Amino acid sequence: MYRRIRELREDHDLRQQDLADYLNCSQVAYSRYELGKRDIPTDVLIALARFYKTSTDYILDLSDKR
Repeated sequence: MYRRIRELREDHDLRQQDLADYLNCSQVAYSRYELGKRDIPTDVLIALARFYKTSTDYILDLSDKR
């Protein structure tokens, strides 16, 4: 899951700060999501899926279909 959110961010040419601003969290907190040092709360997972127009299953690595 953590690899997927990093790949999605990089595929969209975004910085961690861009996503942190969208999620109303600090860049450090977002970085910890990508590194797997902090679990991604359900509301953040849903917000990321909506932002990237993908499914939560894709982000959670349960599906390869975006």
